[in-house]
Amino acid sequence: MDLPLSAADRELQQKARDFTDQVLVPLEDECEANDGLTPESHAAAKQAVLDWEFHAINHAEPDGGRGHDLFEQMLVEEQWGRATGALWDIPWRPSIPLASGTEEQKERFLRPACRGERRDAYAITEEGAGSDPTMVETSAKRDRDVWTITGEKWHVTSGDVADFFLLHTHVEGDPTKATIFLVDRDTPGVRLVRTPKYMHTFVFEHPIFAFEGVRVGDDRILGEVGRGFELTKDWFVEERLMIGARTVGAATRALELSLDFAKERRQFGRPIVDFQAVEFMLADMAAELMAAKSMLYRVCWQAGRGGADRKELHAMAAAVKLVCSETAGRVADEAVQIHGGRGYMREHPVERLWRELRVDRIWEGTSEIQRVVIGNELRKRGADRYTGWPTE
Repeated sequence: MDLPLSAADRELQQKARDFTDQVLVPLEDECEANDGLTPESHAAAKQAVLDWEFHAINHAEPDGGRGHDLFEQMLVEEQWGRATGALWDIPWRPSIPLASGTEEQKERFLRPACRGERRDAYAITEEGAGSDPTMVETSAKRDRDVWTITGEKWHVTSGDVADFFLLHTHVEGDPTKATIFLVDRDTPGVRLVRTPKYMHTFVFEHPIFAFEGVRVGDDRILGEVGRGFELTKDWFVEERLMIGARTVGAATRALELSLDFAKERRQFGRPIVDFQAVEFMLADMAAELMAAKSMLYRVCWQAGRGGADRKELHAMAAAVKLVCSETAGRVADEAVQIHGGRGYMREHPVERLWRELRVDRIWEGTSEIQRVVIGNELRKRGADRYTGWPTE
C-alpha cells in the first residue's frame, strides 16, 4: 500500500501553505474588522493569486486553468482552509460545469473567468427550494428564439463580485427539464434584491437576486435543456470534496492553536495542558481529525487518480462532507473551550473558525441530505462503497 505523498504533491502542498501564511492570513484582521477587504487589498490579493499560479486550479490548461486533478486540488484547498474570513474564496475556481460549455461559451465565460477577468456565481437556492432542488420556481419559457427567465435566488455566494451567473431553472416549470442558463449580471431584468448579513465573516457576500423577465438566447444554455440537474450535481460533488478539504485545514489550525495555547497558559501553577480534562480534549481533537483526514485523502485520491466513476464520487463525496464538516465543528468547539474567554473574542482565530465552520454543515447540501445520499447508496448497492477498499 503506497501511502506517502509524491515529491510533486508535497511541493504543491507546501506552496499552498506558504501562500496561505504569506497572502491570506495577513488579511484576516482587516477582513474581520471591516466585514471584507478594501478594494486595494482585494486587488493586491488577486494579483498574488496570479503570481503564485493558484487561479482556476480546477480547470484544464487549454481553458486557462492550472490543470490540477482532484487530489491536488484537495491538497491546495486544505491549506487555504486554514484562513479565516473565507479568504480561501479569493483564489477563484470557476464552477466546474463551465467545462461542458460550447467553444463560444468557453471563450465568453470560462476562459476569462480562469484568467480572473470575469467571475461566476452559481444561483440555485430559493426561498422555497434548498435541499430539494425540484422545488425551484425559477422558470424559463421559450418564445420563438428567445427564453424569458423569471424567479428569485437566495444565498448567491460571491454574487457581489460576480459578473455572470450559472442560473438553475426549470423550463416551463418542469423539474424534469432542469436547465442551466449563463446570465450576465448586467442583463436587463437582473436586480439585486438585498444583501443579508450572516453569522460568519465572509470576504464576499451572499446576496438575493431577482430575475424579472430576463431574456436570453439558446446560446446561453449550458449543456442542453434537461441537463441542469446533472450539471448541478457535478458541481455539488466537487464542492463537497473541497468543503471537506477546507474544514480539515481549518480544524488542523484550531488544534495547533489550542495545543500551543494549552502549553503556554498556566493555571494553579501549571500549564493547562498538564490537566487531564484539557489533555483529553486535545486527544479527541487529534484522533477525530486524523480519521477525517484519512477519509478525505483516500476519497480524493480515488476521485483524482483512482478512476472512480460519477456515481461512486457522488456517494463518497457525501460521506466526506458529512464527516469532515461535523468533525471540524466539534474540533472548533473544543478549541474555543480550551482557550476560555480568549476563545470567545473575535480577534482570536479560534472564535472565527468556530463561527465560520458552522455553515459547512448547511451549504452545498446539509448534513441531513448527505445522510440521505449515503442511505440511498446503502439501499441500492449495499455497504461496500463505504466499508470496502480500492483494489487498484
